[in-house]
Amino acid sequence: MGNNGSVADRALSFGSVASDYERFRPAYPDVVVDEVLAYAGRRIGTALEIGAGTGHATRVFAGRGIAVTATDPDPAMLLELSKQVPQPVTVVRSSFEALPHSPDYDLVFAAASLHWTEPEGRWEHVASMLRPQGIFASFGGPVRLADPTIEQVVRDARSEFLAHDDVPSPDGTPATARMQWPGTELTRSDLFADVRQLTIERRLTMKSPDYIGHLSTVSAYVVLPARVRRRVLCRILDVLPSEVELDADITVHLARAQ
Repeated sequence: MGNNGSVADRALSFGSVASDYERFRPAYPDVVVDEVLAYAGRRIGTALEIGAGTGHATRVFAGRGIAVTATDPDPAMLLELSKQVPQPVTVVRSSFEALPHSPDYDLVFAAASLHWTEPEGRWEHVASMLRPQGIFASFGGPVRLADPTIEQVVRDARSEFLAHDDVPSPDGTPATARMQWPGTELTRSDLFADVRQLTIERRLTMKSPDYIGHLSTVSAYVVLPARVRRRVLCRILDVLPSEVELDADITVHLARAQ
């Protein structure tokens, strides 16, 4: 059975599938921005995005007139972002860890990317980029098959190659806990206050080939050897109905710099 690759390998794997990432990953709804702005309670003029990828989150924040600096370590992802994001956005090729410690932003946010950052010094670094009372936001969540029977069939189909295809909680928080990561770390940090967690319910329907396209951008599959990846994705497609229902709730974490 293959393994899922190291976190470092998976973090830098997405550029090879940048166009598919743009095509098959679900867009973020405007309500995400609504929740962040309502929490802020004041004008957000500038924002920095950690791990912007192809810009699915970038565009909804920039669309509200926020000056977004979109950062990502992968040039292929940023090239796709530059093609797709119509609003003026500052694009910076950089890992989170290499970003300057400069309090230039009203908001720092991460869309399904924070778990790819190094834990040591993470919150000190975020706080160093925020203006006084600045806002941090993290949001995302897995896209799962809604039908447990189909999910089990898919699990069986991939089992020879992957025991699981998710990313475990970075701090080991169980899925049943009321507060999930990164809220767990934020509540323990003396750099942030008023930590909140909320869920935006989202249900999607995809044609099965599009769902396979989505899976092809999930890190556990991306890091597989190409021949193995094609084989396991074909196996999954073979056991799917023509269309699948998906649970794709978005978990949002919000905090305010002290």
